[in-house]
Amino acid sequence: MGLFGLFSKEKKQVLDQGLQKSKEGVFAKLTRAIAGKSKVDDEVLDGLEEALITSDVGVETTLNIIERIEKRVARDKYVNTAELNAILREEVVALLTENERGEQGDFAAPLPAKPYVIMVVGVNGVGKTTTIGKLAYQFKKAGKKVYLGAADTFRAAAVEQLCIWGERVGVPVVKQKMGADPASVAYDTLMSAKANDADVVLIDTAGRLHNKINLMNELTKIRNVMSKVVPDTPHEVLLVLDGSTGQNAFEQAKQFTKATQVTSLAITKLDGTAKGGVVIGISDQFKIPVKYIGLGEGMEHLQVFNKTEFVDSLLG
Repeated sequence: MGLFGLFSKEKKQVLDQGLQKSKEGVFAKLTRAIAGKSKVDDEVLDGLEEALITSDVGVETTLNIIERIEKRVARDKYVNTAELNAILREEVVALLTENERGEQGDFAAPLPAKPYVIMVVGVNGVGKTTTIGKLAYQFKKAGKKVYLGAADTFRAAAVEQLCIWGERVGVPVVKQKMGADPASVAYDTLMSAKANDADVVLIDTAGRLHNKINLMNELTKIRNVMSKVVPDTPHEVLLVLDGSTGQNAFEQAKQFTKATQVTSLAITKLDGTAKGGVVIGISDQFKIPVKYIGLGEGMEHLQVFNKTEFVDSLLG
């Protein structure tokens, strides 16, 4: 129990540090919203609305949160401003809970299939390949046998970067020559993973968005080829988004959810930005659970998303 508590404390510390800029921004805006007020009224709610929108929570999600708080105020008759922060945390957690598809668990949790195949998508520059490397590290640390597939064959740098991560983590990377068919790489990866009794397979894919039809066709082809080797794959399609881009991350999520069936999200680079509210907005608007968050450069800085801890760190 003592060791578990220590690990939890360290994880929470990383989370608090990673969200420090976002927390400072939100806290300053909330303080201005309630300055000189003792009761939550329309003026306070207007200030709260502005604070959330300017923290990249997004307009629709903000209005949803405000509506929830208005109902609480109407029900409880009198709500003082000292209670507002606690109520806000409760309502945001409730909002994120609605988008869950079962408990996320942790890296050591049993997987529903073997090998468990994750196709990773996202535009270039969001930290997609780095996230794959960190996921490989976390899964391997938890005792899982991991294989990586370098199916982003349109950028030599992407294959090289994945190979560097493979060497660093100590997991095999399946690759072909530059310009090879991505579906062929995915096929080879799954064949090798099956033959070597792998637990987890992570497939890197190209991050081009300039032609959505081509992207859609490519991702569909990869899915179809993989399902011939391991039925019903991929088991998960993980979309990686750069949290520091704020509202642009919403647009990327919109484009990728149109191009393929995204089942989970990883939001990276939250440590260098004040736009941590984007996690709440994207989860709410797309009804896709946030599974991982990136809070720094270190391998340990990729965490399984815990909604309650996240909201406490951001708004606590």
